Amino acid sequence: MAGSKEIRTKIKSVQNTRKITKAMEMVAASKMRKAQDRMRHSRPYADKVRNIAAHLAGANADYQHPFLIKRDEVRNVGIIVVSTDKGLCGGLNTNVLRLVTNRLRELEQGGVKVRATAIGNKGFGFLSRIGVPVVSHIVQLGDTPHLDKLIGPVKILLDAYGEGELDAVYIAYTRFINTMKQEPVLEQLLPLSEERMKEDSRDYSWDYIYEPDAQSVLDELLLRYVESLVFQAVAENMASEQSARMVAMKAASDNAKKVIDDLQLSYNKARQAAITKELSEIVGGAAAV
Repeated sequence: MAGSKEIRTKIKSVQNTRKITKAMEMVAASKMRKAQDRMRHSRPYADKVRNIAAHLAGANADYQHPFLIKRDEVRNVGIIVVSTDKGLCGGLNTNVLRLVTNRLRELEQGGVKVRATAIGNKGFGFLSRIGVPVVSHIVQLGDTPHLDKLIGPVKILLDAYGEGELDAVYIAYTRFINTMKQEPVLEQLLPLSEERMKEDSRDYSWDYIYEPDAQSVLDELLLRYVESLVFQAVAENMASEQSARMVAMKAASDNAKKVIDDLQLSYNKARQAAITKELSEIVGGAAAV
């Protein structure tokens, strides 16, 4: 059994660690509420843009935007991987990166070439290690996502799809369900599916007046819609990150308390053993005299 001094040192070390994890838990809880509000506030904008885009696309049957055209054969694919910049958030990044790995393996077996855009330091490092060509990336987003920072890296894949260099674009992120549950998702971003575009669509269509023309308006609107989908994915991922970090730090604090209790019990036993030994030596010495 370790001596009393060593046990006291261990107790002090674990107590200091517990203070850190407790503080990180409180910070994550504060950031989580802000991230959830930001995520919920961005949803109505994406829904409204989708509805308008669906109405415009239905009103102009002669023109089909490239984002709406499904390719007959998929030979080149782009993947946007949304991850965190920091760790200590449980298995959040591991789960979504495992999902990406499985999809990459399936695409590789089908002879499909892949290029990627990384949002977040963890995903960027992972893609670089496994050898996936990363055409663009952005890291250190902070606690608040800014659309103007996201547009540049993401637009490289969107332009490549519009020019026919890519046949599909996927996005991988962690969807926020609730504080205790976050779900890794890998879904198709382009081409826009009929189900996604027809959602909440009306049975009638309006006659629009376009300025400057219908094609320019539809091109710009669909681009804004896809950008809003990416922004929503990043907002969902940030809310999931703070929730996962809060839960992980709470579990670490609880485990630290259990370790402290076990060490305190060991310390008490060691101290009692030392006292008993000293008393035995005193009694033995007195008896010998």
